[in-house]
Amino acid sequence: MEAAALRRENTQLRQALVSRPVIDQARRADGGRGCSAEEAWEVMVEISQRSNTKLRQVAEMVVASTSGDHLPDSVALQLPALRRFGIGRAAER
Repeated sequence: MEAAALRRENTQLRQALVSRPVIDQARRADGGRGCSAEEAWEVMVEISQRSNTKLRQVAEMVVASTSGDHLPDSVALQLPALRRFGIGRAAER
């Protein structure tokens, strides 16, 4: 029983290590528009929960949107939260 729990924890920690860089990058994607890293985190968590999308995927979309990529409908529907993050215009294209 304990070995199985340790394996699960190990898997979760490995996934977190892989996801962390893109989440950190998304937290800094504000481009100086006044959104702190903590506010960006809160917005991404809100979008993740409302759109039933993994936080890592939301972060990847946020980073991609800074280059002009379109957001999927499930995320773009969260435009009020996205505007707080400063990327609403990219989502509306």
